[in-house]
Amino acid sequence: MTRAGEADAQAILAGRHPDPFGFLGLHEVDGALTVTVFRPGAERIEVLDAATGRRIVALAPVADAPGLFSGRAARRRKRFSYRLRLWQDGQSREEEDPYAFGPVLGEMDEYLIGEGTHYRLWQALGAHRMVHEGVDGTHFAVWAPNAARVSVVGDFNGWDGRIHPMRRRGATGVWEIFLPGIGEGAVYKYELLDRDWQLLPLKADPVGFGAEPPPRTASVVRDLRNPDWHDGAWMAGRAERNRIDRPISVYEVHLGSWRRVPDDGNRPLTYLEHARELVGYASEMGFTHIELLPVSEYPFDGSWGYQPIGLYAPTIRYGTPGEFRALVDACHRAGLGLILDWVPGHFPEDAHGLVRFDGTPLYEHADPREGWHPDWRTCVYNYGRTEVANFLISNAIYWLREHHVDGLRVDAVASMLYRDYSRKDGEWVPNIHGGRENLEAIAFLQHMNRAVYGDVEGVMTIAEESTAFPGVCTPTDRGGLGFGFKWNMGWMNDTLSYMKHDPIHRKYHHGQITFGLAYAFSENFVLPLSHDEVVHGKGSLLDRMPGQGAEKFANLRAYYGFMWGHPGKKLLFMGGEFAQGREWNHETSLDWHLLDIDLHRGVQALVRDLNRIYRETPALHRRDCRADGFEWVEADAAEESIFAWLRRGEEGDAPVLVVSNFTPLERSGRRIGVPEPGRWVEVLNTDAAEYAGGGRGNLGGVESEPVPASGRAHSLCLTLPPLSTLMFRLDRE
Repeated sequence: MTRAGEADAQAILAGRHPDPFGFLGLHEVDGALTVTVFRPGAERIEVLDAATGRRIVALAPVADAPGLFSGRAARRRKRFSYRLRLWQDGQSREEEDPYAFGPVLGEMDEYLIGEGTHYRLWQALGAHRMVHEGVDGTHFAVWAPNAARVSVVGDFNGWDGRIHPMRRRGATGVWEIFLPGIGEGAVYKYELLDRDWQLLPLKADPVGFGAEPPPRTASVVRDLRNPDWHDGAWMAGRAERNRIDRPISVYEVHLGSWRRVPDDGNRPLTYLEHARELVGYASEMGFTHIELLPVSEYPFDGSWGYQPIGLYAPTIRYGTPGEFRALVDACHRAGLGLILDWVPGHFPEDAHGLVRFDGTPLYEHADPREGWHPDWRTCVYNYGRTEVANFLISNAIYWLREHHVDGLRVDAVASMLYRDYSRKDGEWVPNIHGGRENLEAIAFLQHMNRAVYGDVEGVMTIAEESTAFPGVCTPTDRGGLGFGFKWNMGWMNDTLSYMKHDPIHRKYHHGQITFGLAYAFSENFVLPLSHDEVVHGKGSLLDRMPGQGAEKFANLRAYYGFMWGHPGKKLLFMGGEFAQGREWNHETSLDWHLLDIDLHRGVQALVRDLNRIYRETPALHRRDCRADGFEWVEADAAEESIFAWLRRGEEGDAPVLVVSNFTPLERSGRRIGVPEPGRWVEVLNTDAAEYAGGGRGNLGGVESEPVPASGRAHSLCLTLPPLSTLMFRLDRE
């Protein structure tokens, strides 16, 4: 071997060769075709003709380079296809040589990755089962522009990063290799050397489709080809179902604690079990959508998924990607949409994750004033970096396309929009104009929404945004962020604060109910009673109601009636639908045994009926996001803590009158004005006996009288039960 060859050999042995594909495999050396293979532990290696299986040459060990073998293919003048026969520990095996294969990625992949518009990034990067050049195996590709060397490691090579170093793909910073014979379920990581050739912690695949069960942290090869979908009818019609003038009532669920199996170690249900039990329950309860707390792979159960590591991998806690798809498919076949919580705002510092991925702050900002989140002690993505924005936007499209998800609720948008979010003076960096807005994050969110709505028909994006940032739901071509919907955090905070007050004091807080209507149509709002309202010492929703015993339940029922009658889409966290009494605990099941008690079963029956009435009554949803769909009838009855308003649909839809009485006093003979004479049918009464209420009401409906009230010529003479909400629909028939 020449002096140059000896230097190559030592570099391979040390795992520091700058171009392993230029040395290993089949090459012309000194005018002869030569095969060079590195297999530590091999006793001897032969090169076989791939077509005939005949031996071409026995490779000789290279002196002073244990594990390295090389040999000339005599009488071979043209490149040829070959296999290897290896002997190790007295056993022989045949395999393909990874260094005999050409690249998989093409120039267009490189161009789009560099441009930041590779909206199918997961089809280029990650681990893909495929047949390449006639051979079955897995293609691995990862972005690590500042690494000196990247290798795939796993059980298949003894976790030795010297054996399968990858091919660098030019200026894109992408590395790739095709490993023959690697199949579904193979466990792997990437071993990287930084620009100074220093070894980094082993990294999970940022675009990996599977992962080991925690606390193990490796990625797992998963085959996404040939999905078994049966939801064609849903997919064809979902654009109609997700419109802002359609009923949208969301059941928010944490898969790990919705229901557990006591007889099997108290484990959570699997995706397949949820496909039967959760889907059946949510459908029977009348919800239109299920929203899942994040299912992207995450290391720490206590984060509930909000500190993800594997953005492209459905968590293995409940099953494989194929089984997750079966859950989505079951939702669609039952007429339910599926929304995922999506977390592009931050990521944890776990060594196997994205932090300093190639030895540099690649995904995160280098400056902790920009790249570190003090609230969650996590890293912040560098949204201004083209490749990072592309990684995240492609991930959004991945869930919607590959897994047929119907929407993404984007977590912690407020923390993304402001550079000084939860930071003190001196702990944040102003933008180029000296302001606090994060211009890069704003541009990223706009880009994400344009890409999502432009790429996938019929889906929705929802912002969890708690500030008064303007134009969250305004189209991006008009300067907005481009979201479909926004959580109304102000409504949630104000109304829950109002409900916590003893009814005798509510008259002093009347504005907490009415204030929300001053801005209710500035965005396309979702009214969220989410998981955040039943944790961290806040107690359950039932717990936050004043009074004792049945009075607590009456308050909660009245509040739910008020919520479903209020403009805005609905969201309720699991357990709230049957008035779970304790604060949510992610480590245990919901308290389903409470349904043996009439009061809890009554709340469940109420929520079921609220969903049905909401779906069936156009006036309650068609103009949810329009000011002309709402009209106050009585907004100033503070002394009585009474609120009355009208909901209207399109022309020809019967109007609905909603009345809430938030005192424990029955109001008999209370006149409420109506816009049209006729019979007004009592379609809902939260005090009804079937909801474990007192059974007081208006005998199914009331005929209007030409008696002026509430500024209108006609009125209803009503009985308003204590702590109740009633809905009346004009019967035009």
